[in-house]
Amino acid sequence: MQSKDKLKPMLFSNLKHYSVKQFGSDVVSGIIVAIIALPLSIALALASGVGPEEGLYTAIVAGFIISFLGGSRVQIAGPTAAFATIVAGIVATKGMEGLAMATIFAGILLILMGVFRLGSLIKFIPYTITTGFTAGIAVTILVGQIKDFLGLTYPAGTKTVETMEKVKAIGANIGTINVWALVVGVVCLLIQIVWPKVSKKIPGSLVAVIVGILMVKLLNLNVNTIGDLYEIKGTLPQLHVPAFDFETIRSVAGDGFTIAILAAIESLLSCVVADSMINSHHRSNMELIAQGAGNIGSALFGGIPATGAIARTAANIKNGGRTPIAGMVHSLCLVLVLVVLMPFAKLIPMPTIAAILFMVAYNMCQWRTFVHLCKTAPKSDVFVLVITFVLTIVFDLVVAIEIGMVLACLLFMKRMSDESGITGWKYYDPDEDPDGPELKDIPKHVRVYEISGPMFFGDADMIAEIGFKDFTRALVIRMRGVPAIDATAMHSFEQLYERCKENGVQLVFSHVNEQPMATMEKDGFVDLVGRENFKPHIDDALKRAAEI
Repeated sequence: MQSKDKLKPMLFSNLKHYSVKQFGSDVVSGIIVAIIALPLSIALALASGVGPEEGLYTAIVAGFIISFLGGSRVQIAGPTAAFATIVAGIVATKGMEGLAMATIFAGILLILMGVFRLGSLIKFIPYTITTGFTAGIAVTILVGQIKDFLGLTYPAGTKTVETMEKVKAIGANIGTINVWALVVGVVCLLIQIVWPKVSKKIPGSLVAVIVGILMVKLLNLNVNTIGDLYEIKGTLPQLHVPAFDFETIRSVAGDGFTIAILAAIESLLSCVVADSMINSHHRSNMELIAQGAGNIGSALFGGIPATGAIARTAANIKNGGRTPIAGMVHSLCLVLVLVVLMPFAKLIPMPTIAAILFMVAYNMCQWRTFVHLCKTAPKSDVFVLVITFVLTIVFDLVVAIEIGMVLACLLFMKRMSDESGITGWKYYDPDEDPDGPELKDIPKHVRVYEISGPMFFGDADMIAEIGFKDFTRALVIRMRGVPAIDATAMHSFEQLYERCKENGVQLVFSHVNEQPMATMEKDGFVDLVGRENFKPHIDDALKRAAEI
């Protein structure tokens, strides 16, 4: 079992016991994964609003660096569907320079997250939010590909950056549908659905690409191809450092933060899935550092944001890849594809690309999980799920994550607040707590209140509800059920002390747990009330109160 906390690339650990047999398995797996990654990288690049070669640059540079430095034995990285809509928006508004800056910014954030060992914090993003925005991204990808799938023609100047703008444009131009484009798209979609039943070794997307090219060329169909819309360059990626200035960095900081969070979530989620398949443990913080370095490398060599790809990682495992060598071989194979086969990419029909992305969207949407959560989760969780889903489609991922997290935190605090309470009592029943005192009367001048649950700013007003009579001389606060308090609750206790002091009432505390006690010590509250008035057990507290 590997340590999750080591900041050491998994490659270096795996090479200690590496064999020729494993090398053979890794090479074969790397070649197969490269074949799977080829059409996907091109399709995801086009969905991201960049040229087809940018997708391969990403898979080559980021894929190699992340495998070399990564904290997972089998992770395969490259462009993924999760980034498509974000990247398309950045490219449309800030250009490739802005995208490069945002990606480098994200890379630096990811490295810092790994160095400061924040890998475990990703688990604090609720499952409802990740499910909501993943399903939302799937819908935005699907909407973005309807134009090419149907062969629609838009008038010059039609705005199609936001998802709702795309929906509007589709509705306004549905009359321009190209029947032959639709036929090619449907055939390529059916091939991807049926082909896995024929063969699992050759990806259906690659078969769809070949069939799509043959249909358009042999039947001479009037269907747009990649070459009609994009200039194809079969050259190796060139180093390009974007111009750094404060204004640009400030303008892309929000996008960079979103890319970093999404890359962290996607990559670590992929690692967890891979761990369960090979009975291993990844190093989350090292993986974040690798993701950061990979994204910086991708941006410097003309690529787009990258992260761990669950589908390609699973394919690597199923084909025998067990070390990062497989991921590095996958990247090197794509270099050969880029140099030798890239000129043929111009023949790929756009409806074929749309069909491939339809399958990507379907596979990532998790509609069964979405429906299951809607049926079984608490109403507040369903609310967060649906809001995140809708905001991702109507606005963007940044807004969805921000509002989703705020809502999730507010609802969590509401739940915690509902679990907290303050009750007053006159006697204690030993049947309810064998460790409690025997049944006894409480002196008339003593009032006892028991607090349960964490006391934070959402509950602090409850302390203000603690009351006493004119003849009350001692107020016992039992805190055995309070695991933690915050500054707001501490302030409320100070106000309670002032009220008691004005009315000649002495505060006595029973069973104050470690965190609340440390907070009261630091605040000086213990000395203010008097250390002799803090007792470990309710018996002692009642005895002290009776003496007053």
